[in-house]
Amino acid sequence: TKYFKDLELKILSLFDDLDNSLDGWLIKSENYQALNTILPKFNDKIQTIYIDPPFNKDKNADYHYNVKYRNSSWATMLENRLHLAKNCLNEKGSIFVRCDYNGNWIVRCLMDEIFGEENFRNEIDIKRNQALPKTGGVNLVEETENLYSYAKSNKFTFLNTLIERDKSQWVDLGTRPSNTENNPPRTLEGKEFYPPKFRRWSYSQDNIEEMYKNERLRIENNKLKILIDKKRIGSNWTDIPGYSTVPTWGLITENSEKLLKRVIEFSSEKYNLVMDFFLGSGTTTSVAHKLGRKWLGVEMGEHFYTVVL
Repeated sequence: TKYFKDLELKILSLFDDLDNSLDGWLIKSENYQALNTILPKFNDKIQTIYIDPPFNKDKNADYHYNVKYRNSSWATMLENRLHLAKNCLNEKGSIFVRCDYNGNWIVRCLMDEIFGEENFRNEIDIKRNQALPKTGGVNLVEETENLYSYAKSNKFTFLNTLIERDKSQWVDLGTRPSNTENNPPRTLEGKEFYPPKFRRWSYSQDNIEEMYKNERLRIENNKLKILIDKKRIGSNWTDIPGYSTVPTWGLITENSEKLLKRVIEFSSEKYNLVMDFFLGSGTTTSVAHKLGRKWLGVEMGEHFYTVVL
């Protein structure tokens, strides 16, 4: 209603509950002030927090953010904001903090102190954009960065831990241990397939036929092969890009939508609230919106009006 003050009250009167009618909130502000301001409203309301704070490289960078932080000031900057962020999380909520080798030793200590060592969940390896300049005098090529996951409390569990398996991957049809040496075969295309001794097939004959009908089962090298559609998520996420492969706004540190999709899908459900208070180019809120989550983003740079919006 910024440009239509005469319509403001009329527009607001159309909503019985404006907060629940909104998809989300974008706040242009320094994030420490923003977190203090919104805390009374969003205390214990956030399900997932993802942040990719500017790294402490002690040098200037070729993008929107200042990364010329000394370790002490960088640690203090994060500590103040993480304390506020913890209060925003609900009891089942979780937070993900992205960093590289310059700051991972600081992030881990801060998170242990603020969220508790017992609420550490995972150190996740994510793929680094090789177009980025080297961030130190290391000898090996820097291929990964870190994503630290912590829970608010022991009531937390990952909500969706399965991801789609590559359709090209087929595995031998599963068997289970058996007390009987020889167990019944499964029949396909008139041919009998026996399990190994003291093993039995994991799937019934009806299931075998159904999977074959749906092209999820095939015969390969005289063995039954099954396509397992989904697999559990591990802590190695280098199978997906960590940064956008074709940055929409020309920012080489634009987070990958695939990365945010995985974070949001396995830590929240539809209509849950997702927050990013180092919003950057706005990938977190964009992906949250597409996945049907509520969202809250905070960014202070002037690119708020162009890139983020």
